[in-house]
Amino acid sequence: MNPFIMMLFSMTMALGTTITLMSSHWLLAWMGLEINTLAIIPLMARHHHPRAVEATIKYFLTQATAAAMILFASLTNAWLSGQWDISQMSHPLPTTLITLALALKIGLAPLHAWLPEVLQGLDLTTGLILSTWQKLAPFALILQIQPTPSTLIIILGLTSVLIGGWGGLNQTQIRKILAYSSIAHMGWMTLILQFMPPLTLLALITYFITTLSLFLIFKHNSTTTLSMLSSSWSKAPALTALAPPVLLSIGGLPPLTGFGPKWLILQELAKQGLLIMGTLAALAALLSLYVYLRLSYVMALTLSPQTLPNIAPWRLKTLSLSLLLAAATTAAITLLPLTPLALALVTK
Repeated sequence: MNPFIMMLFSMTMALGTTITLMSSHWLLAWMGLEINTLAIIPLMARHHHPRAVEATIKYFLTQATAAAMILFASLTNAWLSGQWDISQMSHPLPTTLITLALALKIGLAPLHAWLPEVLQGLDLTTGLILSTWQKLAPFALILQIQPTPSTLIIILGLTSVLIGGWGGLNQTQIRKILAYSSIAHMGWMTLILQFMPPLTLLALITYFITTLSLFLIFKHNSTTTLSMLSSSWSKAPALTALAPPVLLSIGGLPPLTGFGPKWLILQELAKQGLLIMGTLAALAALLSLYVYLRLSYVMALTLSPQTLPNIAPWRLKTLSLSLLLAAATTAAITLLPLTPLALALVTK
């Protein structure tokens, strides 16, 4: 794709997200979501491959359905209460509809089935955008909806945590594993949403950092399946040695960065008296941790029996985003001591 066209679509995508983040009117927020969706579709279909086109069509139909639900629910709310303001959702019917539509947009279970299939058909760069940036605008709207049905939010969050951990167990495709990881992390954020929104923001930032590091590592090694991970050591030994701590960090293992938000979320659930929810979420985190341990084992403790043809591994092109990769990997591993400071910053 032409770099100028790429920059145009990227700026349009950023504009759509910014419009949604700054809006207090449902119609303006809906317009921002639509601009955001229409801007990423050409980026998803830029590789003229049937799998990419299929993923693009699935994504477009899903997002169009969610957008239609949001528009219908906001019209219903305006008809019932005379209000278009996002924070003035007083009737339970449009509030529930909009919550479900936004859950469909970000891939919360049980409205998650499109996300693994779409992410599987994309390249890792577009998959990174879909897993991080595209979740900002819908999640900001979920944060603003008051009052949100508490039972619905808890069900969506707990179901996402369980399915996100369970769904990645039998996968051999890296992008599908990352999709289920996204579902699980969105579930953790949704669980704590109504009790402590700043903690949700902290978990979102931590998820963005660790996911950015993982996608860049896999992109550097050109790996999309478990079997391809075994050749990572011959391609980039230092990066392969750093990959298991990043994987364990996104799984929430102490003393790595990803442990902080999960520990604080479980602590807040215990304070609210939701011991069963916290226990189920912790058990689901063990399922996710097994998936990341499996990736770590294949990547760091196995060697490919096949020889790499045509080109020596040390002559592979270096990654142009090496500084970003180094910063993201360092942050994904070592930021746990700064968790109290980060929580204090997002609470202000």
